Amino acid sequence: MKTFAFAIAIIVAAFAGPALSSGTHAGGHEAKMAVGEPGDKAKVTQTIRVTMKETDDGKMLFQPAVIKARKGQTIRIALKNAGQSDHEFVLDQEDKILEHKAVMAKFPEMEHADANSMRLAPGASGEILWKFTSDGEFKFACLIPGHYEAGMHGDVSVSAN
Repeated sequence: MKTFAFAIAIIVAAFAGPALSSGTHAGGHEAKMAVGEPGDKAKVTQTIRVTMKETDDGKMLFQPAVIKARKGQTIRIALKNAGQSDHEFVLDQEDKILEHKAVMAKFPEMEHADANSMRLAPGASGEILWKFTSDGEFKFACLIPGHYEAGMHGDVSVSAN
């Protein structure tokens, strides 16, 4: 009987893991991404300050809405939520941003917990250290439902040199 109970406990644990982890989107981007990889604080060559907020006319935005970097450069993205609601910053390829946006529409309480993203409460600050390993055009966005549509997205241009 103890063996049977132990086997049932193992089966329940195996299936409970994915269900319990559905509240966040953690670990999916620690591997190599087209937009780059987590940066080393000692190699930061530039700090870009990004403010997230809402406007009186209902828009939500990032200031600045454009980030420029060079391939191989490590930057510190210093984030400040100056708004009245939670906001997040997710850095990725445009198609990946749109995929995540669709998932967030189905699971609005999901929070990103990857090196390329951060969710901040009103008044909170944080930073992302990022090394751009590829040149090209990328995006950043807030994927909380409705925020992208209200204008909360921007462009990242990474030059080859």
